[in-house]
Amino acid sequence: MSGVTLKILHGADRGKVYENLHPPLTVGREEGNDIQLNDERVSRCHFKVQRDNERLVLTDLDSTNGTKVNGTECQLKILRHGDLIALGRSLILVGSEEQIAARLAAMGGDNPTVSRDMASSESSIALELNQEPKSPYPAELVQILEVPSIPDGLSPGQKAQLCEILDYLQSRLHKLIDAAKTNESNDEVVLSFAAWQRLLDAQAKLATMGRKIADPDWPN
Repeated sequence: MSGVTLKILHGADRGKVYENLHPPLTVGREEGNDIQLNDERVSRCHFKVQRDNERLVLTDLDSTNGTKVNGTECQLKILRHGDLIALGRSLILVGSEEQIAARLAAMGGDNPTVSRDMASSESSIALELNQEPKSPYPAELVQILEVPSIPDGLSPGQKAQLCEILDYLQSRLHKLIDAAKTNESNDEVVLSFAAWQRLLDAQAKLATMGRKIADPDWPN
């Protein structure tokens, strides 16, 4: 099984490359982490990466300022080659250039989740580390929003629970779509305030469920 490559793209440690890492590993500000970052906004032990079968899983270790993957804050996240991890003032790219290229090839050149800058570029898919990025999220890097896969090995009861969650979401979304009004002249879709509140309520419930699932003590 190939090791993990992490490249520091932004922050005080910018330019450092860690190759052939073997999880579990931790990243943080304190000595003793597999990767120690010189960043006062990074927690002493900020996040860990571990393997679960063939998957890489990132877990935020209750950090003060949180961890983002591809711009979205998360507590528990499956990592893939090409993902961007943001913590404090630091930005980390997951995967070697070859691993990211292989993933892009597997996805196909017409995949709509690859950024337009990437799809139209024939240059290296990895950001040159001696080039100062204009923002913490360089446009040259892959921003991947793949549809998540259904977990393996679910029991019949767990499958039924997952179906209930999906049915709940589909029902709420269906009602919101029906309630929306389109204005083609302005390219706008308008929701009533009540529908907007229902959308926020659904998002809040999803956030609560996600946090509960990510809790190491759940369901104990």
